[in-house]
Amino acid sequence: MSNSLAPTDPVPETELAVSGLTPFCKAIMNGDAATVEKMIQLGEDVNRKSLGKTPVIFAARYNQPEILKMLLENGADPTIRCDKGHSAMKYAELSNATEAMQVLRQAKKA
Repeated sequence: MSNSLAPTDPVPETELAVSGLTPFCKAIMNGDAATVEKMIQLGEDVNRKSLGKTPVIFAARYNQPEILKMLLENGADPTIRCDKGHSAMKYAELSNATEAMQVLRQAKKA
């Protein structure tokens, strides 16, 4: 008997939420700066969307200011909006990610 799911078996909700999430954005969400830095060094596209959101949006949403700075220093565009039209700043505000908001404000001034 196989251990694989049949096509009619329901997928757990938690798996639905993360299917399609790139390893890069997962590392950002988890605050794994070393992995993010290594992936950038290996040529990861700092503007490539995952689940409709940019890496900058993930860093802003999950209040990862050091990773956010790293992304910006490596050419990430903080003005790219998610597929629903929301900015990184909007995600930071909704999450009360004050440190990320500060980084985004500084980037806007530069």
